[in-house]
Amino acid sequence: MNCNQVINALKSLADPDYLAGMTNFAIHTDRALGVSAPRMRKLAKEIGTNHKLALELWESGIHEAMVIAALIDDLKRVTKSQMNNWVRQFDNWAVCDVCCGMLFDKTPFAWDKAIEWPQRKEEFVRRAGFVLMAALAVHDKRAPDKKFLPFFNIIKRYADDERNFVKKAVNWALRQIGKRNKMLNKKAVAVAKEIRKTDSPAARWIAADAIRELTNKKILARLRS
Repeated sequence: MNCNQVINALKSLADPDYLAGMTNFAIHTDRALGVSAPRMRKLAKEIGTNHKLALELWESGIHEAMVIAALIDDLKRVTKSQMNNWVRQFDNWAVCDVCCGMLFDKTPFAWDKAIEWPQRKEEFVRRAGFVLMAALAVHDKRAPDKKFLPFFNIIKRYADDERNFVKKAVNWALRQIGKRNKMLNKKAVAVAKEIRKTDSPAARWIAADAIRELTNKKILARLRS
């Protein structure tokens, strides 16, 4: 398939009712077609890995085409420049999360970007950094605990960001790191208790939600086993 063929395929899968409902999930519909995630995943599987096509689809600016781009790109050919270019164009959580959680986190640059991007002011660039932290905590099974420790200071520093999509990502990162093992769980709970003292509604919500999950009996039992 070439770029035009993929876009035509997406248009054939579009559902006007689904498109209308996307606004409920804070996704801009002026550049969207209205294709569900399962349909996009199925189409991406049919296309297969294709770096050149991924770049062309991304440049179309169509929401679903950008999602497909992240799903079919060849992680071995993704560069720092590409990551920086794409992250600047994030304008919703869905594209941000699929790029960071299904492509960027598997590149050699993921750890550096997880530290760099949260320090940027743009809402979805900052979110991208914390989504990378969460994705690395889940997907990089071989990473030593010490690689996650610098993340805690960044989490504490930006826990007072009241923007919805940032605070949810900060919370997500803290919870996923804290569910890796007993040591990181103990550290994450301690960090959450520090955050809880901050004079910020966002920080207090992040802390309360993280503590609730990380001290859950089932979570602790799994970590002990």
